[in-house]
Amino acid sequence: MDLLKIQLAGGGNCCVFGQLPEGLKAGDPVVVNTSEGVEMGTLKAVFRGLELPHDQIPESPAVRAATPEDLAQDEKNRAFEGRAFAYCQERIRARQLPIHLVRAACLFDGSKVIFYFTAPGRVDFRDLVKDLVQEFRCRIELRQIGVRHRAKMVGGLGVCGQKLCCASFLKNFEPVSVRMAKEQQLSLNPSKISGVCGRLMCCLVYEYASYQEIKKHLPKIGKRVNLPEGDAKIIRYNLIRQTVTLELDEGQEVEIPLSELPFSPQGKGPGDTKAGGHGRS
Repeated sequence: MDLLKIQLAGGGNCCVFGQLPEGLKAGDPVVVNTSEGVEMGTLKAVFRGLELPHDQIPESPAVRAATPEDLAQDEKNRAFEGRAFAYCQERIRARQLPIHLVRAACLFDGSKVIFYFTAPGRVDFRDLVKDLVQEFRCRIELRQIGVRHRAKMVGGLGVCGQKLCCASFLKNFEPVSVRMAKEQQLSLNPSKISGVCGRLMCCLVYEYASYQEIKKHLPKIGKRVNLPEGDAKIIRYNLIRQTVTLELDEGQEVEIPLSELPFSPQGKGPGDTKAGGHGRS
């Protein structure tokens, strides 16, 4: 069985299980049935030889190679979307609605146009819908999305210099919290840990579980340990450098490798941790 990865014309991705239609290869334009209806896309990759139990094979939409007529229709749709977007923007301004229009998407057969927008709260856009129906004489849907979905739809570059994760490979948005940044000892400056959408960066999730797993086997911050230099208190970890910084009773700070930190992996419960045979040499 093959897995076909298709990038839809609107920027989204679609994965299809089944047999690769004859003559198709990566980079070819295709037509695919999705939950929204028939859409144009580009075959991005083919993964062959996947083995799944018969009862676990998901129902996949049909895919076929795009014909010259399909390509002409898609070009016509893209031009129509531009005009629809401009008209909707004009009516939003005229009606003074607190709406930020993101995109106008026309179904492949032209039977429906979806306008994606963000807004600070609920908006009564019934009059706007009437304007759009009267102008375009087709089904109209206004769909409110969040700022993270807006970034996914618009795309761009992150602070890392790479294409936004949400616009390239992420399918679903996972909850992100400030605690994840704290756990990874990152700066809590909002400008440092926020993405272009203004929300916490999705990539804070990627290594969070690893940091939690590592810290499970380490003494907590504030734990007192016994070093050759004297009693000390753990004040911070640097898990990237694999070091720990301790403060001696005299106020001096000492940084040592985690491998030299005197502690019992199973923990000894409350109280001081003694070096024993695990001290520094």
